[in-house]
Amino acid sequence: MKDKIKSNYSRWLFVLPALIIVGALLIYPIFSSTYFSLTTKHLTKPSYKFVWFKNYISILSDVGFYKAFAISILWTICSLLGQIVIGFSAALALHRVKYFKGVYRILLIIPWAFPSIVIALAWKWILNGVSGFIPNLLVNMGLASVLPQFLSDGSLVFGTLIFINIWFGAPMIMVNVLSALQTIPTDQYEAAQIDGASKLQQFRHITLPHIKVVVGLLVVLRTIWVFNNFDLIYLITGGGPANATTTVPIYAYNMGWGTKLLGKSSAVTMLLLIFLLIVCTLYFKVIDRWEKEDK
Repeated sequence: MKDKIKSNYSRWLFVLPALIIVGALLIYPIFSSTYFSLTTKHLTKPSYKFVWFKNYISILSDVGFYKAFAISILWTICSLLGQIVIGFSAALALHRVKYFKGVYRILLIIPWAFPSIVIALAWKWILNGVSGFIPNLLVNMGLASVLPQFLSDGSLVFGTLIFINIWFGAPMIMVNVLSALQTIPTDQYEAAQIDGASKLQQFRHITLPHIKVVVGLLVVLRTIWVFNNFDLIYLITGGGPANATTTVPIYAYNMGWGTKLLGKSSAVTMLLLIFLLIVCTLYFKVIDRWEKEDK
């Protein structure tokens, strides 16, 4: 009996550091944001009072919030589709490479290896509307009569950011899908070839069933990451021009650090959390269905 009690204590002792870190980095911010979202908390004023759901009503009555939410939805869908298509295609191609596969893998993963600030500053320099390499190259090649303003033209900036995000995130999809492809038994493909199955039939009946759960989990993780993406957009455009690239995280940041209204900013983050929880719940229901079908 004593040994069992000691064993239970030792288990909790090993888990305790992880619980403390999770509590400090996850649980506390959620509870503090929930608390402040119900108050008039201001960054420069020590006193505040409870207003309950008035902050939520104010945010949900703001046209700017719905515009930022629509931009975030479009940003997430376009970026996610591009990352999955390119990353998935690169993984399939790399899986068939016989020589120098490690070299190709290293080269293709380079964009994902750099921190966001390096990526943002590099692309700002490359796409600069005065001295940028790409705008001047397009003019010199005769493809443009004037220097394209990729980061300040409202008709170009959003597509430019999506391109950068796809370039940045596709390698992560590629690496994970490639790892899943390497776990598929080769004898299944050999048996399919003997039975006369085409490449498309092999992909549909062998490849997809083996990797669809991995791809589904990647979609969940990338949806959360891309929808919450702040640093890449803010460092390149700051949400401009004219709020053309202001997503919900940037809207919340401007609310909290621009107007100093921490209560309203916390309400925005809680609405964002609720939305992502709903989306992830739907995702996991689909993934659970896939897993049940495979059993």
